[in-house]
Amino acid sequence: MSYDLWYWPSIQGRGEFVRLALEAAEIAYTDRAREDGAEALLDDMDARTGIKPYAPPYLVDGDLCIAQTAHIVSWLGAKHGFCGSDERETLGLIQLQLVVTDIVAEAHDTHHPVATGDYYDEQKEEAKRAAKGFREERMPKYFDHFETALNASDGPFVTGASWSHVDTSLFQLVRGLQYAFPKRMAALLPDYPKLAACADAVEALPGIRAYLDSDRRIAFNEDGIFRHYPELDV
Repeated sequence: MSYDLWYWPSIQGRGEFVRLALEAAEIAYTDRAREDGAEALLDDMDARTGIKPYAPPYLVDGDLCIAQTAHIVSWLGAKHGFCGSDERETLGLIQLQLVVTDIVAEAHDTHHPVATGDYYDEQKEEAKRAAKGFREERMPKYFDHFETALNASDGPFVTGASWSHVDTSLFQLVRGLQYAFPKRMAALLPDYPKLAACADAVEALPGIRAYLDSDRRIAFNEDGIFRHYPELDV
């Protein structure tokens, strides 16, 4: 049985964290809006009732509809065996996944610190200030947290030799920040060898390697979460 993943068809965005978990586990899914268009996504959202998705991404499994990125990948991990080996580990992974959600939101806010509905060019000066704080203070603080978690095991992944939904999310975070802030990441990432090794190990997974080499992987661009504006990476 194939899942239906609903997300905007032209950007990686938050949907990419779900795609990567599915691809790493080699789980069949249909990226519905990429096949049927953005209007189909809007129509599907409008047709849902009750406790419905606030926004994409959301995953549909028959009559079950699950929204919110961290919720989706944690549920997939529990169902398909890429979560923790016991309750403590499983909850710890969910906790880390929510921290990833936090830094992704802050990364987005570097280029839209005032209003998401306004263009970047309308808030460039505010963005420079937000990006400076993110680069100099927030990135090291988050990376310290992830490095500590990765140092708790001997393997390249958070739980050791086996990857989890957190590892695929850390891969996307690292690669996204390398796109958005190449100068800062070149200077900062060598101080976090476990985080860098985790991203490389995820990239080497057969499912991820095949995905990255395919046309299913949307390129980073200036419409998504991770955007490269040279004036924000000084």
